[in-house]
Amino acid sequence: MIKVLIVEDSVVVQEFLEHILSSDPSIQVVGIANNGEEAIELVRQEKPDVITMDIHMPKMDGFETTKLIMETMPTPIVIISVISRIKESSYTFRLLEAGALAVVLRPPAFDNPMHKTAVDELIQTVKLMSEVKVVRRIRSAVSIGRKADVTKMPEVGETIQLIAIGASTGGPQVLQKILSRLPRDLSVPVLIVQHIAAGFVEGFVDWLGGSILLPLHIPVQGEKAMPGHCYIAPDNCHMGVGRDMRIVLDNNKPKNGQQPSVAFLFHSVAEVLGPHAVGVLLTGMGRDGAIELKEMKDKGAVTLVQNEESSIIFGMPGEAIKLDAATYILSPEEIADSLAALVKKNNGRFL
Repeated sequence: MIKVLIVEDSVVVQEFLEHILSSDPSIQVVGIANNGEEAIELVRQEKPDVITMDIHMPKMDGFETTKLIMETMPTPIVIISVISRIKESSYTFRLLEAGALAVVLRPPAFDNPMHKTAVDELIQTVKLMSEVKVVRRIRSAVSIGRKADVTKMPEVGETIQLIAIGASTGGPQVLQKILSRLPRDLSVPVLIVQHIAAGFVEGFVDWLGGSILLPLHIPVQGEKAMPGHCYIAPDNCHMGVGRDMRIVLDNNKPKNGQQPSVAFLFHSVAEVLGPHAVGVLLTGMGRDGAIELKEMKDKGAVTLVQNEESSIIFGMPGEAIKLDAATYILSPEEIADSLAALVKKNNGRFL
């Protein structure tokens, strides 16, 4: 039985979430906190397996509550959010920095056609997060991270023209770590597919842009992928690259149950650029992008996969490793250093 603590200041929403979570026989709601102070006490008393966390609460908000829990009683935390404006959704991602594991959209009312899909996603996320082993966070600690041995980077015979990155659960934190270590003068574009609930992309870009040197964009159809710029796939739309290095957007149908999908990005990069690219597959559930990363590798691209120790969910990276799709299996810090080294070693000329 998965013990869940609900942290939420609205009585109506408390009852709504309790009804949804209790509908699954493997989940037991062991407590409801009206604010952060109550949450801290209930975590001590009930020792829940997962906490669902509201953002805006009296006395102590979700950010401070998450920080304190992760510093004193580390517990998997899932943020329950309602999108209203960009700044609010970007604030949601600050809770990931504080140690929360995932963000899900609060399910809409029962009569909404998207209700069941959102409920399924919430329950699945709670179940998955209950299996994650979290560690204590130290206030003001500085994460240095390991340096990759760039002398062991392959002597790629082809000039690298693009970096393609795919991520799912746990991806925002890891992307922040990787992209913040890349130099401002990076000589190739970076295309990124992050699985995220519709409505969060603009806030994600706003939050991520505050901690990296490279410009971030949500692209439009046919936009030229420029060196030193990062492009995040839009809501409900696949993103790939065309032969003239222009971004291709496609909203026909999901792939691997995802839209945008990592598979679409990696396949387009393999077809268009062959050995002139680097593919990176990060933490996430499922297998989206694993087969297509192998396709990239088979066509001569360098492929980097996040290691199990640093992955919140080792689904996508693990599937890629099973397929022998990884040139290297690395930590996020090593991935960042490797990307910079690979581009520099191969001159990174943008053709």
